[in-house]
Amino acid sequence: MPLARRALLGAAALWPMCHRAQAQAWPERPLRLIVPFPPGGHIDGFARLLAQPMAARLGQPVVVENRAGAGGSIGAAEVAHARPDGLTLLMGSNGSLVGNVLTQANPGFDPFRQLAPIGLCLTLPLTLAVRADDPARSIEDLLTRSRAAPGSVTCGSAGIGTSNHLALVLFDAAAAAGISHVPYRGTGTMLPDLLAGTITCVMDQLGTALALARDGKARLLVQTGAHRSPIAPDIPCVAELGWGEAVFLTWNGLSVTAATPAPVQARLAAILADCLAEPALGQRMSAVGAEVVAPALMTPAGFGNFLRADLERTRRAVQLAGLKPE
Repeated sequence: MPLARRALLGAAALWPMCHRAQAQAWPERPLRLIVPFPPGGHIDGFARLLAQPMAARLGQPVVVENRAGAGGSIGAAEVAHARPDGLTLLMGSNGSLVGNVLTQANPGFDPFRQLAPIGLCLTLPLTLAVRADDPARSIEDLLTRSRAAPGSVTCGSAGIGTSNHLALVLFDAAAAAGISHVPYRGTGTMLPDLLAGTITCVMDQLGTALALARDGKARLLVQTGAHRSPIAPDIPCVAELGWGEAVFLTWNGLSVTAATPAPVQARLAAILADCLAEPALGQRMSAVGAEVVAPALMTPAGFGNFLRADLERTRRAVQLAGLKPE
């Protein structure tokens, strides 16, 4: 065999070992975990909770940085355009990675081309809640009232195009509910208006609404998951009631710049799955209504498939709502 050919074959044989060595040596510097929202929300809280066990396994600090703006697009775009060294990560959500693609004319990045999914972490259902003194004891009671006088039942959301607005749109269509949407700018004024009787109900994240219910201020009628939440097992879900098209979850997942070397992506995915298996982390997130996902969804392939399915579900909600990119 010619010497040159023998050298090429030898180099080819060494290539996988070089990649494994590269992945084992990585990371040489601290990592940045970008949260594309302000401090204080559940996404920020989860990112800070996850950063600790990740840092212990990586041997480098994982620094959470908030890059808020444009509904999450500014922070997501920063990661999409970052150096592909695996040191800049994104804690994404359905809004920043899916909803913005459909409702923003120029989000500044393409999550399906410029970001690589590492793994889905958590899902959070939403719930339809009324005041504690509302005569509706069940979702059927509320629907009977709403169908008898379409538009008379009003439901608040955190704003047009938000996850709770889109969840309400899918629920209203699936249940033929005839509920009138009332958009707010966040939940800061929506929940006080519910308690004041200004609106009939709200569509909000389960953890937030459950806190009101435990204080005796609200009653939860239905949740938007495919199964009942472990922290609210007495609240029926839309799937069991025959409204499978109304299943809608908020979620968080880890992504990285698309051109990041495959061995680094694989190591991140393995470390993420290991961290999510920690019981303490699951217990902390359960307190706010979140569920750690099944292991199959913690993988790049599982998260990628989930993203594509969520894009189509969200696209349908956006179309039903009559929203156009702005």
